[in-house]
Amino acid sequence: MKRFALLISMAISVSVINAETKAHFSHFDYEGSDRYYSSSELPEGGGYFNPVISGWASDPSVARKGGDYWLVTSTFGYFPGIPLYHSTDLVTWTQVGNVLSRPSQLPWLEGESLGKGGIYAPAISYNPANDTFYVITTCVTKKGSINFYVTAKNPLGPWSEPVVLEDVDGIDPSFFFDDDGKAYIVHKAEEHSPVKWSNSRALAIIEFDTATGQTVGSPRKFKEEGVGPEERLERNEGAHIYKINGHYYLLAAEGGTSWCHSEVCYRADNVWGPYRRWSRNPMLTQRLLKPKRSNPVTCSGHADMFQDSKGDWWAVFLACRPWMDASEHLGRETFMLPVKWSHDGFPYITQNIDTVALTVNRADMPAQRFVNAGNFSWSDDFSSSKLRPEWLSLWGSVDGLASTGSGLTLLCAQVNSHNGKTPAYIGRRIQHHDFKVSTTVTLQKDAKAGDMAGILIVKSEQRQIFFAVSSTGISLMQPGGKILADQRLKTDGQPIELTVECKDGKYSFAYGFKGGKERVLASGIDASYTASSAGGFTGTTIGLFATSAEF
Repeated sequence: MKRFALLISMAISVSVINAETKAHFSHFDYEGSDRYYSSSELPEGGGYFNPVISGWASDPSVARKGGDYWLVTSTFGYFPGIPLYHSTDLVTWTQVGNVLSRPSQLPWLEGESLGKGGIYAPAISYNPANDTFYVITTCVTKKGSINFYVTAKNPLGPWSEPVVLEDVDGIDPSFFFDDDGKAYIVHKAEEHSPVKWSNSRALAIIEFDTATGQTVGSPRKFKEEGVGPEERLERNEGAHIYKINGHYYLLAAEGGTSWCHSEVCYRADNVWGPYRRWSRNPMLTQRLLKPKRSNPVTCSGHADMFQDSKGDWWAVFLACRPWMDASEHLGRETFMLPVKWSHDGFPYITQNIDTVALTVNRADMPAQRFVNAGNFSWSDDFSSSKLRPEWLSLWGSVDGLASTGSGLTLLCAQVNSHNGKTPAYIGRRIQHHDFKVSTTVTLQKDAKAGDMAGILIVKSEQRQIFFAVSSTGISLMQPGGKILADQRLKTDGQPIELTVECKDGKYSFAYGFKGGKERVLASGIDASYTASSAGGFTGTTIGLFATSAEF
């Protein structure tokens, strides 16, 4: 009887899925055209544009094995979690996968804030003692923070199921593997505001046993020498530990995540400390520069150092590029600069009013290929049986809502894009101030009233723009049903070409029947509505969406 009931339930479920309207997308084209790159050239001798990964690529961390470099960044409420970038020359970074690519590795996202919950500051490390890569991170939820790690022998995967670390609280954990075989985790401990002055700076260190895969003992508070409460320093976060020439160095982000953001460094003779703060900190910041300068880089910090195969030291870090009175969509991007060393033996990237260079001349490097930096184009015809790694969905996997192989098919499901449940949406990061996106969508001829499909721009749950095709016309709307523009016409199951362009901080939206005349539905739409200034820790994504729910 139970088996019969199960079969009936499955049949009903399948019939519901089959009853949903389908929207077919033939392709997705993205083209970036920022004026800075158009008017600038890389030096003939070799070099690169900063950022090395443009668009939202925050909290970068790097690990090296031999001549291969692997970089990860934060994803917050998006799925898959933690994009994995690869480079062999340090100047060209290509996304080759995602670390948390299975729903079982990231089961905590549903209902969380898209831009303030989810995956924070992953750190990737390579342990030569057991030839294993580790990625450790925090998933921030309404119930508290979950710190966990995954491992892989090959960064291309598969990565393990998550191992939750019950004795590691707070956020931003990072592994350190010492040359004596011991391992440690440094993290920002949970401290409730307001916090009285403490030399621990809210950081803690705990030992880790690579044999058991678990922590050992209890966390010890970070010990800082040489600084007192009169400094009025904020708590640190995003810490990493390194051992260089017999000394232990600790780098940490300080000053919050906005224009005052910075990176500071410490040194100790023992991994447990005490750590002495460098007298010339911060080792990286842009907060002392005039805000009205041309092509500004701001909010720099959250750095991770690494040594290349030649023995030179580098740092990747996040920073922002404000644009058109804060109407940019790029969020916090990944920059890279050489590490310098002071006479007293401390690493630094900038001092005083040094600027973060947008063009770096390095004769010992090849010229950068424009894959995730500079002006480039990106296209997908969805001919593969799997989605490309650049595609993101909201709060979970789109399995069951999307299929590929001959274009992309999305179901017009009864899920909108702002209620915390996974909708039929796949998006990619916006990586330029000025860009153009186009697609061709065909809505099933017998689509029901309320079925819609098209291009969706997402900054947060509240800040979205939907360029939608229905059986009765073309609409431009915001969450809550606010209509920005509307054109009544019979689409009658015909392919409709959609184009979104952003230029000088303004959006334009155009449509047309395939092969017919393009018509502008709306132009001059202020892009700041979906810009980074709208809040949250993510940049903005743009992609393809289908729904039968009220928008």
